[in-house]
Amino acid sequence: MSSTAFKDDVSKGALQITAYSILFSISFSHMLNDTMQSLIPSIYPLLKNSFSLNFAQIGLIQLTFQLTASILQPVVGTFTDKRPQPFSLAIGMCFTLIGLIFISFANSYAAILVSVALIGTGSSIFHPESSKIAFLASGGRRGFAQSVFQVGGNLGTAIGPLLAAFVIVRFGRSHAGYFGILALLAIAILIYVGRWAKPRMLRLRAEKKKGNLKEYHSALTKRQVHVSVAILLILIFSKYFYLASIGSYYTFYLIEKFHVSIRDSQFFLFAFLAASAMGTYFGGPLGDRFGRKYVIWFSILGAAPFTLLLPYVSLFWTAVLSVIIGFIISSAFPAIIVYAQELMPGKIGMISGLFFGFAFGMGGLGSALLGILADATDIYFVYHVCAFLPLIGLITWKLPDLKHIH
Repeated sequence: MSSTAFKDDVSKGALQITAYSILFSISFSHMLNDTMQSLIPSIYPLLKNSFSLNFAQIGLIQLTFQLTASILQPVVGTFTDKRPQPFSLAIGMCFTLIGLIFISFANSYAAILVSVALIGTGSSIFHPESSKIAFLASGGRRGFAQSVFQVGGNLGTAIGPLLAAFVIVRFGRSHAGYFGILALLAIAILIYVGRWAKPRMLRLRAEKKKGNLKEYHSALTKRQVHVSVAILLILIFSKYFYLASIGSYYTFYLIEKFHVSIRDSQFFLFAFLAASAMGTYFGGPLGDRFGRKYVIWFSILGAAPFTLLLPYVSLFWTAVLSVIIGFIISSAFPAIIVYAQELMPGKIGMISGLFFGFAFGMGGLGSALLGILADATDIYFVYHVCAFLPLIGLITWKLPDLKHIH
C-alpha cells in the first residue's frame, strides 16, 4: 500500500478489510477481562458480612478499583500512541491474574484494597491498546468494531455475577482464584493479537510522523474539538454515575426493598447487565448508519423517563425497567468513543484511554459518593437522586454532526 493510499485509508479510520478474527479475538479477551473484574462488585455482600463493612467502605473498595483502572489509562494511551506496545495487553492480564489470587486469600480490609488495585491496573493497561486494535481491525466500520469490542466487555460484566452466584457465593471467596484460568486463556489470545497488531501499529505511527495523519478533525477548529470532547466527558459522567448506582448497589436495593436473597439479586443484576450488552452491540452500527450524535442523544436522554419511574414500582416492574434502562443507556458508549476518535484521529490511544479511564473513574467516584449518601440517608434515596442524571443528555444538541461534515 502506498503512503497516499494509506493516508486515505487511515483518514477513514481503519484498514481496508475488516479483520474479523482479530476483532472477535480482542472482543473475547475483553469478555474474559471484564468477567474477572465484575467478580469484585458481585462479592461485595460477602465482603460486607466477612469484614463488617459499611456502605462507605464498600464504596472505597470500588473507588480504589476504578481509580487504578482509570488514572493510568490516558497515560498508557498517550505512551502507546508514540511507542506502540501491542504485547502490553498480555502483561496487563498478568496483573489481573495476580489480583485474583490475592483477593481469594486476603484476610484484611487493606489486603482487599491491594487486590482490587492490582486488578484495576491490569484493566488500565488493557483498554487503551485493545480499543486501538479494534480501530485497526475495523475495515472502516468503526462503530461496528467498537460495538463488537465493547459488547465482549459487557457480556463479561454480565456473566461475572452469575459465576459469582454459582461458585463464589456457594463455595466461598477462596474460589475466586480459580478464575485465574480465564486470565491464562486471555494471555494466550492476546499474544496472538499482539503479533498481528505490531506491524500495523508501527505503520500508523510512521504515517503520523510524516504528517499524513491529522491530530484534529480537519473541518473543525481546535477549540470546537476541545469543547466537543468536554461535552462527551460530561455525558460519560452522567452515564457512569447512574451505572454506579446499579453496579454497586442494585443488589442491596433489591435485598432491602423486596427482601430477595443474595443469590437471587445476582440474577436481577445479570438481567440488567445482559440488556446493557445488547444495547452496546446495537449502538455502534446504528451510529455508523444514522450518525453518532443521534445515538448519543437517544441513549442518554432517552433513559430518563424510565430512571425517573424506577424508584416507585414493584419488584416485577423494577426488573423490567432496569432491562430497558440498561439497553438504552449502554448504546451510547461505542458511539461516544468513535465520535471522539473521529474528533482526534491522530490520538487514538490517548482518546481511548481518556474515555475508558474517565468512565472507570466516574464509576468509582460515583460508587464512593453514593455509598456515603446511602449511609447518611438510605439506599432508596440514592435511586431518587440518580434518576435525574440522564437529563444531562440535553447538552448533546451542542455537538457538531460529524456525519454531515466533510
